[in-house]
Amino acid sequence: MHTHIQSLLDTLRVQSGGVPIYVQIRDQLLGAIGAGRLRPGERMPTMRQVALALKIDLNTVKHAYDELERAGAIVLVRGSGTFVAENPPAIDLAAQEARVESLAHRTIAAAAAAGIDPAAVARRIIEWAGERPTDENPRDREDDQP
Repeated sequence: MHTHIQSLLDTLRVQSGGVPIYVQIRDQLLGAIGAGRLRPGERMPTMRQVALALKIDLNTVKHAYDELERAGAIVLVRGSGTFVAENPPAIDLAAQEARVESLAHRTIAAAAAAGIDPAAVARRIIEWAGERPTDENPRDREDDQP
């Protein structure tokens, strides 16, 4: 097995605590995509690999992958595998706001379930987001640097 995929599989964890297993898998894979450990166009581990690594039912992993596909984070290519989406899907402002709202609620719930102050998580997100260059912040563009 490819060592990159194996190292990703080694980081996946399932914890008890009320958060459904498919949600934990979905969120960990989204985190890997967001952190750049899984890059656009890169092959994802197979559902079977994830199920075996976590010792869980294949249908649970399929549920997580289905959610990731619906969110536009991954693409299933019949006969070839599953890949990280090249570009996030275009969504209208109302749909984007609904996704932000949903993500905020899930993040608060996950922090509370882990015994972590959600405000500490928010501060870290803001800190890390400030480290990533964006098109919306002209100060972050290299051509604007002195």
